[in-house]
Amino acid sequence: MKSRFRNWSDVRIFLAVIRAGSTLGASRRLGIAQPTVARRIEALEHEMGLVLFDRDNRGFRPTAAAQALLPLAQSMEAAALALEERAQDLQRPRPIRITAFSPNFSARVSDIFTAFSERHPDVAFAFLPGGEILDLAKGEADIALRVTRTQPDPDLICRKISTAHFTLFGAPAYARAHGLPTSPEEMGEHVLVDYVPHGGQSFHHDWLARHVPPDRIVAIYGEFGLLEAAIRAGRGLGVINLRLAEADEASGRLIRCFPPPEALSADHLMLVAPEAYRRPDVRAFTRFFAPRYAAIFR
Repeated sequence: MKSRFRNWSDVRIFLAVIRAGSTLGASRRLGIAQPTVARRIEALEHEMGLVLFDRDNRGFRPTAAAQALLPLAQSMEAAALALEERAQDLQRPRPIRITAFSPNFSARVSDIFTAFSERHPDVAFAFLPGGEILDLAKGEADIALRVTRTQPDPDLICRKISTAHFTLFGAPAYARAHGLPTSPEEMGEHVLVDYVPHGGQSFHHDWLARHVPPDRIVAIYGEFGLLEAAIRAGRGLGVINLRLAEADEASGRLIRCFPPPEALSADHLMLVAPEAYRRPDVRAFTRFFAPRYAAIFR
């Protein structure tokens, strides 16, 4: 049984001789000695059981067999170049992709990223804010900061940051006009606004739906900033994370209606895809970030 091309070097020399028209020209293109080129062509012809070039004083002319093999050799060359280019791409640093609810990227959290970047200036980040739940297992992001009442995928690396608490808030303007409920049972007498992220889930929307008639929820927003604006403007009452409402509550722009119900508590988690965690830069970042991020929510 005749041998086939043994390696890419044989194909590379074969193509160089065809393009240069001689072993001398090929040696100059490849940066190797002419006798080496000539020996590799002879060895290749022996292995293939074919005469690939006619030799004469004008150089090396490809035979019909060489012309028939040429398109396949060019395909191998293209594949080898693509392989080299892809390998180079994989060697380049990739940003650490972090997905989180937009308010999680607060000024205090940004300070942690800044501190890490000062120590590791070669590490880049890609921030994916929004309420959509990206699939870490499928590589849609590397790290997720998530508040949820659902158990995460057991294959993910998980660190609990805190327990998040929520309750109903209203603006002073709403309180003056309508008063405020003092318990969930009184919410049915009030106007409410709600937040359900685009492509995401909202456990507090389900909680509201269990406590008030549908017609009491006058607006549902897909962006949390719009919900906050509606509550501050007095359009209705809405559920907000106690931590996110701290500044507005302290300044009097928002009023807490009643203590946070246990049914609205949720786990605040930092999740990391196992494949991403194998990267040294991701491991270094999570070890640096997690304790500092958790300290914000103590």
